[in-house]
Amino acid sequence: MLPNLPAAPPDDGNIYDLLTRAATADPDHVVCRFGDQAMTRGDLATRASAFARALVQGGLRQGERVAVMLDNSPDHLAVIFGLAKAGMVWVPVNTRLRGRGLAYILEHSAPGLVLAEAAFGPLLEAALPAGMAGEVLLRSPGEDGWFGALDSAGASWGQAVSEEGAAALLNISYTSGTTGRPKGVLVTHRMLQAAAQAVLSLAEIRDGDRMVVWEPFFHIGGSQLLIIPLLHKVTLTLVERFSASRFWDQVRENGATQVHYLGSVLPVLLNQPPRPSDSSHGARYAWGGGCPRDIWREVEARFAVSLRECYGMTETSSIVSCNFTGKLGSVGRPLPWFEMTIVDEAGRPVPQGKLGEIAVRERVPGVLFAGYFRDPETTARALRHGMLFTGDLGSCDSEGDFYFHGRKSDSLRHRGENVSAFDVEDVVRLHPDVDECAVIGVPGELGEQDIKLFVKVKPGRRHNPSELTAWCVDRLASFQLPRYIVEVERFDKTASERIIKHALPRDIAGAWDRLAAAPGSSERGKRGAP
Repeated sequence: MLPNLPAAPPDDGNIYDLLTRAATADPDHVVCRFGDQAMTRGDLATRASAFARALVQGGLRQGERVAVMLDNSPDHLAVIFGLAKAGMVWVPVNTRLRGRGLAYILEHSAPGLVLAEAAFGPLLEAALPAGMAGEVLLRSPGEDGWFGALDSAGASWGQAVSEEGAAALLNISYTSGTTGRPKGVLVTHRMLQAAAQAVLSLAEIRDGDRMVVWEPFFHIGGSQLLIIPLLHKVTLTLVERFSASRFWDQVRENGATQVHYLGSVLPVLLNQPPRPSDSSHGARYAWGGGCPRDIWREVEARFAVSLRECYGMTETSSIVSCNFTGKLGSVGRPLPWFEMTIVDEAGRPVPQGKLGEIAVRERVPGVLFAGYFRDPETTARALRHGMLFTGDLGSCDSEGDFYFHGRKSDSLRHRGENVSAFDVEDVVRLHPDVDECAVIGVPGELGEQDIKLFVKVKPGRRHNPSELTAWCVDRLASFQLPRYIVEVERFDKTASERIIKHALPRDIAGAWDRLAAAPGSSERGKRGAP
């Protein structure tokens, strides 16, 4: 049965004004827990108001950008709502960034202030552009000054400074940069509310629910949950990071009623040793995007949850489409405030069932982003013909259900065919020895590309590329077969557990080469081996 979806997400203005109304209605409701800490709506409103006052008194102006490099915590939540009240622009910074990657975000966003954990001080000192050294505030226990304002008592709630309401810019959210340089998505208060409404509908959230938040607030997967405890009597349990071995224990211990996933997370969870407690946790739904089709039913059976697959991106207020029917492999149909179309390069709809690019149009003004920060060229390429060209490959069946087939930039041309890395990885990941894998294209003959496969083997297993190739022959088309195979110990990942593909080496030195390998031999197949 399909849920009764609203025609549009609510327009509750500035998210700080939403907080004040929620705190007035029920100041004692617990918004979040973190270890032995608990923060109520009233606490959050008071602390955010005090922090906003400290920012203004410190000389920051409305509309100024503030970079925030903090771990998930109640303090971090108060900082975000404090920035919203003060009318300043929150620039979330990935806490895993180092060196040039960190320097790029700081230089591109040009913040007037950087707020960070004390542990990140040396990293920031090395990465900060010239002239910004005095504009960094580090969070330490017992901190006075601006961070100390988070502990202030009796601060007046008041209203948010900005009069633009939901149309105001809330944050600049930099994409994870799995295939290239991060882009700064301009996210409004309206877009965050649309994201929250989509989650409420997709996961069928109701009063009394609890959610474990493993994704950081600097990622849309975490930030889309920020206002849910203000819309319903829901409590967020913050955990330090994703842990495959602890995941279901955390769900069970915190009484979580829904769990969020990204496709890369589910195979990792399945690769954990089975335990009798895998299905005894109390969660009703697992919702998210990118579940490999071939493990869908296995996930539902082993972990006793119903999967709710969706599709979206930061640029589209997170979630565009939802699968409420459980149709295998589908990302479902668009929410009422969006239209989805599969198009060719010129923006023309492709025939039913054919592969093309997913394009999104808004039915309700303001639910699509307005562009990328300081990047008019990329904005112009993405926003054309009144639509967002997502850069994702998709298809649509005869019943109007959509399917995701990976990034266009993650596809390659081999033997005259377009090959989706996503489709190859979905098959290779099913091999009993494979823990994780990634596919990229490397220069091949005649201007096309050869397929290079990176494999991380399960603990205690051994990897034989000849055997893996033979296994793939029965499951992949000839033009999808990897030519080069490399075993790795680990993959560099984003905070949302996606493999950073642009960091994978394109050279073929030391790679096993299928075409050079003698039958049954893995050693002679190594590129450059005698």
